[in-house]
Amino acid sequence: MEGCGEDGQVKLLGVIRSPFVVRVRIALALKGIHYEFIEEDTPNNKSELLLQSNPVHKKIPVLIHNGKPVCESMIIVQYIEEAWDSKAPFLMPRDPYDRAIARFWAAFIDDKVIPSIVGAFRGQGEEQQKTVEESVANLPLLEEVLRSTGKAYFGGDGIGLVDIALGGLLVLIQTVEKVTNIVLIDTQKTPLLSAWADQSCKADKVKNAFPDRAELFVFLAAMRAKLTSPPPGN
Repeated sequence: MEGCGEDGQVKLLGVIRSPFVVRVRIALALKGIHYEFIEEDTPNNKSELLLQSNPVHKKIPVLIHNGKPVCESMIIVQYIEEAWDSKAPFLMPRDPYDRAIARFWAAFIDDKVIPSIVGAFRGQGEEQQKTVEESVANLPLLEEVLRSTGKAYFGGDGIGLVDIALGGLLVLIQTVEKVTNIVLIDTQKTPLLSAWADQSCKADKVKNAFPDRAELFVFLAAMRAKLTSPPPGN
């Protein structure tokens, strides 16, 4: 994508398969912001631009807007909303209280949901079962949040902050389910969340922000095989 125009010069440093990069790509797509995507070779060969732009954590994603870098996926998403606040759709509620609640659930996803997904992917046996149970305990809470809106999305009639926070993880979650043969989003226990997931992946404006499922499956299957292989000599 061309990264310079009425939106200013916009660059995104990242890796297509990263769920954190997907979050930013969803926000940019919704706002219709043109940007240059710069594929990074992480973690082995980080570019000088990445190291200069994020000297603290040295991680993706990094959004560079008119030469100024912004780091951390959900901070970037909120920056996009504020920097282009005149562009529809609005990614955050207008009401301060509703905005605070959206931030709370976005943080909940980072603090509770992501670790349980990682644990389910990396674990085996009882350890894996424990993290799956944690996922099963956390996701129904999001089911109730979605139910309380009475709408298709956490953001109401359209995709909002919480949708982006969880939506960035969707293809990862679904691929982890296939690679590990476990169920994280259960259509019986969380039917609204399951329907939300299907709808979110197919939304016209954002469907191209998601990584290729087949490629991600190959990548995660190879990683899973390494994690579950016995140490050399055993």
